[in-house]
Amino acid sequence: MAYTLEQLRGFVAVADELHFGRAAVRLKMTQPPLSRQIQKLERAVGAQLLVRDNRRVNLTAAGRVFLTEARRLLALADAAPDLARRVSSGTSGVVRIGFTAASTYGILGELLNELGRQLPDVDVDLVEMVTREQVAALANREIDLGLARPPFDRDTFDSRLLHREPMLVAVPAGHRLLGLDRDATADDVVGEPVVMHSPTKARYFYDLIAGVVPIPQEDIVHSVSQVLTMLWLVAAGRGIAFVPASATRLRIEGVGFVRLATPVPEPAELHLLWVRESGNPALRRVLEVLDGYP
Repeated sequence: MAYTLEQLRGFVAVADELHFGRAAVRLKMTQPPLSRQIQKLERAVGAQLLVRDNRRVNLTAAGRVFLTEARRLLALADAAPDLARRVSSGTSGVVRIGFTAASTYGILGELLNELGRQLPDVDVDLVEMVTREQVAALANREIDLGLARPPFDRDTFDSRLLHREPMLVAVPAGHRLLGLDRDATADDVVGEPVVMHSPTKARYFYDLIAGVVPIPQEDIVHSVSQVLTMLWLVAAGRGIAFVPASATRLRIEGVGFVRLATPVPEPAELHLLWVRESGNPALRRVLEVLDGYP
C-alpha cells in the first residue's frame, strides 16, 4: 500500500506538535480524519511511528527515522513545480558540452565562467572529444553542445563562430627559426622533421597545414592527435610542429614559437555546434548567453 503526501504532512504536523488536536488546527482539519491518516500511513509503512495515549504523543524509533525522510520527501514535492518551471524556461537543467583539448588552453574556462555568472542553476557536464567524436555524440543526443572545428553538415547542425586564432610553428629552444624577423613560410621549414597532426583524429589541423605547408611524408616523424603531446615531442627535439596560438599558454619548457605565414591571418577556427532540433530548453538559454561572446 502506498502513502500519500497528505498523510506525510499529517504525520509531520503531529510529530512537530506532539499533539493531535494542535496538529489538526494547524492543518485546518478535525482530529478524527487526522488520526485515520496516521493509521493508514503506519499500515502503508509497516511500522508504528507514534506512541499515543490520552495525554501525550511520542515518536517511536522508527518514527524518528521516518520523520527525517518525510520532511525530505515533502521538500522535494514542494520544490518540484518550481523546478519544472525553471527547467522548462531553461534557467535550470543540464547542458552536456563536448570540447576539443586545444579549446581548454584558451576559451573554455572563460566560457564556463560566463555561464556560471548568468546561469548559476544550469549544470554543465564536460566531455573531452575530438570534433569527429563530437559530431557523432551530438547526432546521438549524447551531448547538447560542441566546441568543435569545421566543416559541419549544415542540414543537421547549427553553428556559431566562437574563436579564431593564428597558427604558429613550435620549435625546440635554440632552433634557427627563432632568429627570423618575420613570419615563417613553407620555404623556411623545408627538410625539417615534423610532428604532424593525425590525418584521422585531427583532420581539421592536418588539412589546414597541408594547404599552407606541403610536407613530404618522409619529413613526418610522428602523427599525433593532441597539441600537448606535440609540444612535448618538440621539447624533446623530435621535430617542429604547427599549433594554434593558444598553445603558448601551456608554457612547455624548451619550446619556442614563430608565427606561420598563412593566406588568412587567423585561420584556426573554433565553433559552437549543436543539433538544429535540440529539445533541451537549457541549451537555448546557454546559446542566448553566449550570443556574441566573447
